[in-house]
Amino acid sequence: MPHFFDAMILGTIQGLAEFLPISSSGHLLLAHYFLNYDPGHALIFDVALHVGTLLALVVYFWMDVGRLFKNFFASFRAKERTLEQRLPWLILIAAIPAAIFGGLFDSFFESLRSPWIVVVTFVIFGFVFLIVERVSAKVKTMGDMGWKTALGIGFAQVLALVPGVSRSGITIVAGMFAGLKREQAARFTFLLSIPVVAGAAAKKLLDVSHQGVGTDERGAMIVGILTAAIVGYAVIKFLLRYLANHSLNVFAYYRFAIAGIVLLGLLFFK
Repeated sequence: MPHFFDAMILGTIQGLAEFLPISSSGHLLLAHYFLNYDPGHALIFDVALHVGTLLALVVYFWMDVGRLFKNFFASFRAKERTLEQRLPWLILIAAIPAAIFGGLFDSFFESLRSPWIVVVTFVIFGFVFLIVERVSAKVKTMGDMGWKTALGIGFAQVLALVPGVSRSGITIVAGMFAGLKREQAARFTFLLSIPVVAGAAAKKLLDVSHQGVGTDERGAMIVGILTAAIVGYAVIKFLLRYLANHSLNVFAYYRFAIAGIVLLGLLFFK
């Protein structure tokens, strides 16, 4: 029997951690492990949460999405592609590595779903955030990106298949290592998330298509979708503004703090 409060909690976690560079997969894993949050069929509910964050992305970037489609088809007729006509191709290029690795090695990445793994990745990539803030030039825009930069960001995104890494975090960091401004790296990250999250949701939907969903479970799924969508929309809006003038350091320190708390919990309470 699903619990609507659990659905709201998990939807909030998904909406916050999918877009903040703190890892939604890591936080959801920890919530299930320590708090026993379980709204019913876990895989089906996971699909619902992804649909919620996808909805947040599409609503926030709906004008950008329209332009991306328009410019994608216009690029076939152009003799020399403009930035707007190159951007859809850069997003597609960046989405390829995660799609390939996620499809071929899904069972391997699923085997890494452990709170111990989350502790390690929280710490490691917290330090990566601090390093990139020190070494990145942070002067380029998306207009300076080429296919090699996009592909590099795409391969970095493969690491986000490991719980605790953070899809938004690793792609923002990869963009910054390539010299992008924080907010430009974040914007490209969110646009890239649209096909990636849609693909992940579609794959999970195929995985659970044989499972039936009860009336009560459908209600919990709706609560989870709406919560993830509303919270996710607010987080996207906040983060794009925040990164224009603030570093990633606060998220690194947060990751260290959560890793320490989880480590204590694993050692003394589980």
